[in-house]
Amino acid sequence: MARRKPNLDDLLNKIGYCFENPALLDEALTHVSAPQASGQSYQRLEFLGDRVLGLAIAELLFRTFPGAPEGELSRRLAELVRRESCAEVAIAWDVGPYLKLGAGEAHSGERRNQTILADVCEAIIGAVFLDGGYEAARDLVWRAFQGLLEAPRRPLRDPKSALQEWAQGRGLPPPTYGVVEQTGPDHAPKFRVVVRVEGTGDEFGVGASKRIAEQAAARSLLLREGVWTEDEHGTA
Repeated sequence: MARRKPNLDDLLNKIGYCFENPALLDEALTHVSAPQASGQSYQRLEFLGDRVLGLAIAELLFRTFPGAPEGELSRRLAELVRRESCAEVAIAWDVGPYLKLGAGEAHSGERRNQTILADVCEAIIGAVFLDGGYEAARDLVWRAFQGLLEAPRRPLRDPKSALQEWAQGRGLPPPTYGVVEQTGPDHAPKFRVVVRVEGTGDEFGVGASKRIAEQAAARSLLLREGVWTEDEHGTA
């Protein structure tokens, strides 16, 4: 049974953009393995779209968080432009059925391949940039990534980094960590670690490795000082 050709208008509606030059969208959806690629796959558009995405997200963050320091903006930028975020946007657009793939790739489930989906997301952004200019591409990015901006999928900072920034912001020396106790067998050790910041009381953390225990200790100190909230950051 022949596969039903998807209606391209549905994809355009989800993207929220109508192309003056539809060939650009066609190129953005064409994998290098596709017979019709003829050397013209989405790879060049992906290269361009990656740069446009970074600029558009940077502008969005700059406007959305006017009081945020550079470090926080950089962390938010890295979270939004990561491959997993781009793939999530491509899934929301439901680009899978529209991809032009080689027979082998089509039969092996590459329409759901996270790497390909992320690449196509960036290629579509590049295509919109060429077709309608930066403002059109920026508006597309802002619409598509707004939900990820409002609800990041991962903590933006790990507790140790957050504690160090907190101490530095108060002109204090960096936090110090020390192993208080190690228990359990060699194949399943348990570490108890203390963290100290000048002018504050000690806090402790336990974990299956020194790193995990240090993160737990830093988190405890941040929670005690009211700097860290589990609702905002979850567990690291």
